[in-house]
Amino acid sequence: MDTFPPRRPSSLLVASLIFLVAGAGVIVIAGPSLVSSGVPPASEAGSPIARTTSVAKAPPPAKAPLAGERAAPRGRAAATASPLYRVGALPRTGCRAGQIRAGDAASYRAFMTRVNRCLNQTWKTQFRKAKLPFSQPRLRFVTSRVSSPCGRWPTGAGGYYCSANRTMYIGVTRKTLKDAYGPNHAQFMAHEYAHHVQQLAGILPYYGQSAWKAKPSAKLALSRRLELQADCLAAAFLRGVAADLPVTRQHWNSMIQWIAANGDKTWPRNDHGKGRSQAYWMERGFSSGSPASCNTGLASARSVS
Repeated sequence: MDTFPPRRPSSLLVASLIFLVAGAGVIVIAGPSLVSSGVPPASEAGSPIARTTSVAKAPPPAKAPLAGERAAPRGRAAATASPLYRVGALPRTGCRAGQIRAGDAASYRAFMTRVNRCLNQTWKTQFRKAKLPFSQPRLRFVTSRVSSPCGRWPTGAGGYYCSANRTMYIGVTRKTLKDAYGPNHAQFMAHEYAHHVQQLAGILPYYGQSAWKAKPSAKLALSRRLELQADCLAAAFLRGVAADLPVTRQHWNSMIQWIAANGDKTWPRNDHGKGRSQAYWMERGFSSGSPASCNTGLASARSVS
């Protein structure tokens, strides 16, 4: 499938019984749902990568805690007092992902597969420190709009996470392959992976349940807290692997400036957050490298506006 053209980024996060997508950036929801849209980081040339996350009803049962582990919190505590917030920064992980050659699908898949392995290693360590059960998500590269247990591939999406089978679907398209700058794609992968982290930690289920009977304005607010946290967690991971990718401070500053100025310009509804909010949470994650900086559950309404 194709991603949105430059400066038309897209991300959709849905926790629902059924969802339909009608047109670029227009979301029609059937049944109780949580909807959030997000803008991925700008590329070196300023054009962003589209991303989408879908969350369906009835995910697989959580992995049973082993000796010394504890079950993930439920309810509001999952979002506001997660053990992941209390065990320090993400570990500095060696992540020699190689390089993407423009137009070369094999190099793109190899790069993203290596980044996924780094994410597995990083988050497995963090969950172990928090004494929470951990399991890896599935990763699937596709060249067409495949369906999943979460429904049909959302229009305009570059990829998405489905909680029903805990799989990240990553599109391999001509437009995607035009951008060979690895850190942008790593941020994209880390964002989708962050939704898997939220699923395992009980954060994503809590927000989905909270949105069940919420008013439209409240659903948007819940969506912003979830999506902005994923941006922050992805940025915290990038901090830990910055030396190997590499991610320079100059590139990061350019990305933050672009997001702050443009992050909310394409969305008819404020379901992801204003550009300044996106930039704020990404900067918090990258500066600290710690999930403790990503606790949007306790954040003021203004910081997730």
